[in-house]
Amino acid sequence: MYRVRHTDLWPSHYNLGMWVWLAQRISGIVLVLYLFTHIWVISFSIANRQGQEFNQVMALFQTPLFLSLDLLLLAGVLFHALNGIRVILFDLGIGIRQQKAIFWGVLVIVSAIFAWGVSLWWPFVQGKPLV
Repeated sequence: MYRVRHTDLWPSHYNLGMWVWLAQRISGIVLVLYLFTHIWVISFSIANRQGQEFNQVMALFQTPLFLSLDLLLLAGVLFHALNGIRVILFDLGIGIRQQKAIFWGVLVIVSAIFAWGVSLWWPFVQGKPLV
């Protein structure tokens, strides 16, 4: 029986670049699905019962659960956007030899902006919005 022992298609053999490529594609798909879902929910809540349902949906979106999910959205948007800029730079021939270092730099920037976003979001999650 013939058995393939060494293949690059098995996930344990992926390099960092392959995982970043997958994360970029997955984050893009998730963001597009979120966008369509968001438009669908908002448009149907406005169309039904002269906007009464819209107020209920907005109240639901102000709960700590949904505000916490907004942080996941922030993380996804930051990663997708900054990694996309990194890829554009590579397409322009900038930083091709330092791809790994630039990726870790992008990850540090994403983490810093995300931490700042969490510090701004935290009062809203606790129910104490800044005025």
